[in-house]
Amino acid sequence: MKLRLLLLSLVLVAGYSCKTEPKSSLADHQGEENYSVIISETKVGYLKANTSGDTINIDYDYKNNGRGPTMKETIVLNAEGYPVNWEVTGNTTFGNAVDEQFSLEGNEASWTDATGSGSTTVDAPQIYVNQFGSPYTAVLAARLLLDAPENTLPVLPAGNLTLTKMEDLTVPNASGEGELALTTYALSGAEMNPSYFIMDENKAFFAAISPRYIVIRDGYEAEEKGLRELAENYSAERYEKLQKEYANNYNKKVRIKNVKVFDPKTQSLTEPVSVVVEGEKIAAIEAADATGKDEVVIEGNGGTLVPGLYEMHAHTGDNGALLNILAGVTSFRDMGNNTEVLSNLIEKINSGVLAGPRVTRLGFIEGKSPYSSNNGILVESQEEALAAVDTYDSLGFYGVKLYNSMNGDWAPAIVKKAHDQGLFVTGHVPAFSNANDMLRAGYDEMTHINQTMLGWVLEPDEDTRTLLRLTAMKRFPELDLNSDKVQETMDLFVANETAMDPTLAIHERLMLSRNGEVTPGALDYVDHMPPNEQRSLKVALAQIADDEEDKAYREAYDKIVETLKMMKDKEILIVAGTDLGGAFNLHRELELYNQQLGYTPAEVLKLASYDMAQYLGHESLGSIEPGKLADFFLVPGNPVEDIKAIKTIAMVSRGGTFYYPSDVYPAFGITPFTEKPEVTE
Repeated sequence: MKLRLLLLSLVLVAGYSCKTEPKSSLADHQGEENYSVIISETKVGYLKANTSGDTINIDYDYKNNGRGPTMKETIVLNAEGYPVNWEVTGNTTFGNAVDEQFSLEGNEASWTDATGSGSTTVDAPQIYVNQFGSPYTAVLAARLLLDAPENTLPVLPAGNLTLTKMEDLTVPNASGEGELALTTYALSGAEMNPSYFIMDENKAFFAAISPRYIVIRDGYEAEEKGLRELAENYSAERYEKLQKEYANNYNKKVRIKNVKVFDPKTQSLTEPVSVVVEGEKIAAIEAADATGKDEVVIEGNGGTLVPGLYEMHAHTGDNGALLNILAGVTSFRDMGNNTEVLSNLIEKINSGVLAGPRVTRLGFIEGKSPYSSNNGILVESQEEALAAVDTYDSLGFYGVKLYNSMNGDWAPAIVKKAHDQGLFVTGHVPAFSNANDMLRAGYDEMTHINQTMLGWVLEPDEDTRTLLRLTAMKRFPELDLNSDKVQETMDLFVANETAMDPTLAIHERLMLSRNGEVTPGALDYVDHMPPNEQRSLKVALAQIADDEEDKAYREAYDKIVETLKMMKDKEILIVAGTDLGGAFNLHRELELYNQQLGYTPAEVLKLASYDMAQYLGHESLGSIEPGKLADFFLVPGNPVEDIKAIKTIAMVSRGGTFYYPSDVYPAFGITPFTEKPEVTE
């Protein structure tokens, strides 16, 4: 008996000694990795990752246009590769402090981000979608999704994440010998649009790619342009598919039956009519019950047709082009872009390959400095700036936009040359200048209301190329708008007939958003958005350190509104743009003009359609009349009584191509806002 017990104990000991600790999911990815952050071919920052055991430490920092995120992450994975601990600290692009945490203990998952804290019980570990971290972490999700059914897994805090393989490719090794095998992927489900990234053959992170921004492994920076073009192609292919599926070109007359038409000239609604579209133009406006042969009939149900809206402060990209069309925004004024990218995009929109607004281009002129916005043409002298004007003129641009790092002393010569060539001029106030200098130089329009107001509160040596141009707005509450310095600026606006592009909605977002609260401008649509979009709409842009700072920002916003009301009373033209991508944000911009600046709903609709068409010289747009281009949208309600009615759009025509938002929004994870009208073909 003792012998049997001894033998059994020896077997147990032997078995125990053969046990090994589970292999770390990061066993093949130990050590340091270094990456460059590149925007428009300029290196602007870095990403560093160090993996030791089950822990990854990430340092991510870049600065463009005087601002950018600074993040540090510590991530601990279990043996299967799921995060069990995740910490992110630092600051967002506009300075909001970040202190994000996630943990998984047993079956209990908990997290804290800028929206607050949450927890849930899980049957098995899940991927956590962080709110603020670096693009490096896409690879951690990808390694799990590669082995998942249909490459899809549920994620925390909510939703699902899907990995889609795009293609295999190779690039020359950094050593100069041989090639590196790569695979590009799309990660979708968390946002309205996929993100694109690249892994090498060892499932190690190689790059995160977009049409303008790239994070790429050190030593491979020369591949940046080609990979950026790859991202452009992926995005374009997605939107080309959406266009083929959801754009309706009926190739016959289309009658929108039983609708009232908003007439901007009378600022009222017509009696019920039917509007007939043939090709890209409005062919006729007839009786509400009129009929015709061989027509497509769209039932208007007594709703309202509104002329297509203008987003006057846009930076066009294919990601937002279709979403703007669905929001009734059929015309853009592009305020600065990569010329080549924008030209290709416009060509695709105009040919019908992509859905998108009609684009009026302004050429971006920026000075070279450590704070440059790496966009458009960067110049180092007045001569180069004047040459940039010639370049944009030769390319058929409508005008030019001057930016922060350019020397303000060059503005008079630039404006004169532009005006001599028939070009429009607008822009920021260059650093160490003020709005009065730009008004005297001859700006046709000033962009961003804070750019004008800063001249009333800053000292001459304060540098607006940094976040100071935002944080200094806390000084606005002390302004006396009846003071000589303010009135001098107002008089220059009036005397020069200079317009104001205030981008009020972005100021509201900056100054009134608070962590954990839905930003005011999103209250009417946040519940329709996919989970991570909802999360992003509950985050402050700026750092609000205490109650005193909270009060200062709120009162500063009130002072901005007071200033714009004064401009309106002085009949200074206010131009409706957002710098937030348009779409739902343009709806909010117009709503603010109505609620806070004193415009009636009808005045706002006229301003954003007919007035902007006249302002830009677009005689064939801006109203719904026979012979004009068929750019308009249908809402069930009456926007002359309530401007919010433009937020529930049932149909949009962009030059006789028809879109039904209720059909398209689910492709973005958006719950539709109203039903599709009855269509008889």
